[in-house]
Amino acid sequence: MKIEFAKAFIVQKFWSDKIFDLSDPKTWEMRSTITKQRGTVGVIEAGSGLIVGTVDIVACLQHPLENPELFLGQHKVEDLSLLDKWPYAWILSNAKRFEQPIPYTHPKGAVIWVNICK
Repeated sequence: MKIEFAKAFIVQKFWSDKIFDLSDPKTWEMRSTITKQRGTVGVIEAGSGLIVGTVDIVACLQHPLENPELFLGQHKVEDLSLLDKWPYAWILSNAKRFEQPIPYTHPKGAVIWVNICK
């Protein structure tokens, strides 16, 4: 498979499963920092050594959310107290899970983003 993206973000399997849920996808990835990254990026399941799919980052809400309970359908975070440490929404669209995940070598120190060689 030809890789069509330069970066991938790391997320726990619990959340990646929600991002790639075809019936009710998670469209807001809640994070502790903003991102200026836009366009197609890979999605890495933490600890797996695999890029499991792609998603487009189309925007970022660059301020803490007011009334996060109103957006449960987008962020899927049921324990709203977690949003105290994850106040920024990376707005996602066009999530596509790979039929065959792509192995990658995890660089030392990478916690949020991994640069992927094209």
